[in-house]
Amino acid sequence: MSGPFQLSARALSLKPSSTVAVSSRALELRRQGIDVISMSVGEPDFDTPAHVKAAAIHAIESGKTKYTAVSGIAELREAISAKFTRENGLNHAPDAVTVTSGGKQALFNAFFALLNPGDEVLIPAPYWVSYPEMVAFTGAVPVPVPTTPESGFMLDPGVLEALVTPRTRMIVLNSPGNPTGAVFPPEVLQAVAELAQRHSLTIVSDEMYEHLVYDAEQVSIGRYAPEHTLTVNGASKAYAMTGWRIGYAGGPKGVIAAMNAIQSQSTSNASSVSQYAALAALEQHEETARFVEMARNAYRERRDFIVAGLNALGLPTPTPQGAFYVMTDITSIHPGELEAARIILDDARVAVVPGTDFGAPGQVRLSYAAGMDTLAEVLRRIGGVVSR
Repeated sequence: MSGPFQLSARALSLKPSSTVAVSSRALELRRQGIDVISMSVGEPDFDTPAHVKAAAIHAIESGKTKYTAVSGIAELREAISAKFTRENGLNHAPDAVTVTSGGKQALFNAFFALLNPGDEVLIPAPYWVSYPEMVAFTGAVPVPVPTTPESGFMLDPGVLEALVTPRTRMIVLNSPGNPTGAVFPPEVLQAVAELAQRHSLTIVSDEMYEHLVYDAEQVSIGRYAPEHTLTVNGASKAYAMTGWRIGYAGGPKGVIAAMNAIQSQSTSNASSVSQYAALAALEQHEETARFVEMARNAYRERRDFIVAGLNALGLPTPTPQGAFYVMTDITSIHPGELEAARIILDDARVAVVPGTDFGAPGQVRLSYAAGMDTLAEVLRRIGGVVSR
């Protein structure tokens, strides 16, 4: 770039997504009026619960539209603190909780508060695409920790520990996971917690999908190593509030204070109206729980249907234990996941996410946050590609 605007080395270090070409192609097909089914969106297809929307409307009508404390309104931080105790067995006082503009900002703030250039961060792969990019943005080094489809993408603590070096500073966990849906069992989490204690490592535990668990037990690793763990969560997935942009984190008070300082110089507080909506979701937790149970039952039915269908087509697909994604081996369509995703898009008119940026070669991710009729049509279309 020439002229007075010279991009920084930090901005230039961000890698463009390898999925952009597939996404751009899908948009172009839709502009041409071609029916493309998108299986790429990572958000619930359910509407936000009525009692949450009502609370937001009441907040607007009551004039609660001003700046709030950078860390969030006191009532919401108290409700999050109570939620951590009630649902996770974690003890985070309200002043050890911060509210952010989505879970992604909580992670971003945490990485910038805790990492220095050259630090190494262990991240189980496949991983959510933003983890390594955010880590690298701080000048730290993301280190993938391999898992296998045959194990259901289960983390092996022995493999994790073998990658620890004198530069290792942090472990990032995501359970239930995006993109795999893997849920790490208590014995694995306890082993990781003991590893972190032995090596004086920080654990950042992203638990955004904690309520979307089907055949497993979801446990917060902070139970086993509270002094080493920062727990990140939010309203987006379980409460169908993706666009409201409410995330939060709980952990050691010094870390939360540093995250608040970073936030004070970037975005300031999360949306005031969204905070009051999230407050209703947490305070009226029995009503919210009924909504979550309805959604979880629907996702479980969809998961079973799409996994069985893809395996019947000869596309190996492990059964995820949580979230609303499946990872599918598409090497029988093409050995390269980018080309396979392009073929599925062009021939089946189905948009899937290649595993390249997830650290998952030969795989694509499909979201089953869609109705059963849509999933049946997706299988029919992909089946046509496989048969050809």
